[in-house]
Amino acid sequence: MKAKYIVVEGLEGAGKTSAIDILSQTLSRLGVNQLKCVREPGGTPLAESIRQLVKHHQDPTDPMTEMSECLLMYAARSQLVNNVIRPQLAEGIWVIGDRHDLSSRAYQGGGRQLSGMVDNISTLVLGDFKPDLTVYLDIEPSVGLQRAQARGQLDRIEQESLAFFERTRDRYVTLVEADPQAVFIDANQPLKEVQQQVIKVVEQQFEQWQC
Repeated sequence: MKAKYIVVEGLEGAGKTSAIDILSQTLSRLGVNQLKCVREPGGTPLAESIRQLVKHHQDPTDPMTEMSECLLMYAARSQLVNNVIRPQLAEGIWVIGDRHDLSSRAYQGGGRQLSGMVDNISTLVLGDFKPDLTVYLDIEPSVGLQRAQARGQLDRIEQESLAFFERTRDRYVTLVEADPQAVFIDANQPLKEVQQQVIKVVEQQFEQWQC
């Protein structure tokens, strides 16, 4: 079977890390022996440096503009896709991504209200490249932020207003509903139920890929 690229998406506190763990375990059980996990922004030395800027830049004399944030996200994505994801897939190695383009379309497109710019940059950077499957974990923004706060100190984006995350979530839902390769999972449920749904989605999709 041709190697696949699977992405887990969602707001802060949605449980992406747990979902990626159970997704990896399920794929291994199904016979996928070569598997690499990546994260966005990040995943290469240069992209990790960009991640540090995007998440922790706090200079009040030179605040990061919304446009700069968007451009940096796609610079990091270009590095990861071209230097890691595409080569891994070409070698038959499956890739699981912690976020991908849907995040920029939701956060910068919806939250920052730069949807036109994001659409144009996405087309320029990615062309027709996209995940074979996107698992979207949907959570109420207020619940997700409470979970994120319980983990520790919030980064620059996590400190945004509730209204920002509500716009981001609305955009996520719209995009997922329009994407035949995306699956919606209610992450407001108990962790065990969410994990069971992730397992079911992966098993069903794996069976279809085998046909």
